[in-house]
Amino acid sequence: MVLLSHDEHPDNLDRSGRALLADVPLVLTTPGGGQRLGDKATGLADWESAELDRPGGGTVTVTGVPAVHGPGPREEAEAITGQVVGFVLTGDGLPTVYVSGDNASLDAVGETAERFGPVDTAILFAGAPRFAGLFDGAAIVLDSAHAAEATQILGARRVVPVHYDSWAHFTEGRDALQAAFTAAGLADHLDWGHLG
Repeated sequence: MVLLSHDEHPDNLDRSGRALLADVPLVLTTPGGGQRLGDKATGLADWESAELDRPGGGTVTVTGVPAVHGPGPREEAEAITGQVVGFVLTGDGLPTVYVSGDNASLDAVGETAERFGPVDTAILFAGAPRFAGLFDGAAIVLDSAHAAEATQILGARRVVPVHYDSWAHFTEGRDALQAAFTAAGLADHLDWGHLG
């Protein structure tokens, strides 16, 4: 299974990623992406869920949650950057995991926290990507300070930062994230290792 925040930008689904999807049994993504990506893709609207069988028995529920790929109202951002979705994974006896997707909205984080908080692990897309001619240079995904604030809103025990290096449009990297979490008294929540 692949959780795909959105399919319209090459930093989320490039050519090699599209080739990989041919061998994946299920892709959960935005409603629009579900239509564009073929039979193996399922789009999840806000609060819509898919229940998946676990290999050892039981199920995992994946719920689509709000995300906004830019500043301001969702409708305005979507008109420029397209649809984006976050995810929450839950199951009996399993930790609750939040995957932010390319989200810049703390309001969206708050809506998710109201339904699912506190979460055990938050996988936060960060890096504060910016483009000079887009949204007056505002970040289109969480900056480091907002990632720390999202951690507090979610009541997250552990945070795995992703999406903060390897692209020229990222303006904040690991050092900025570490500094923001340290300033917020949350440095011990950061997990730079593997998800396992």
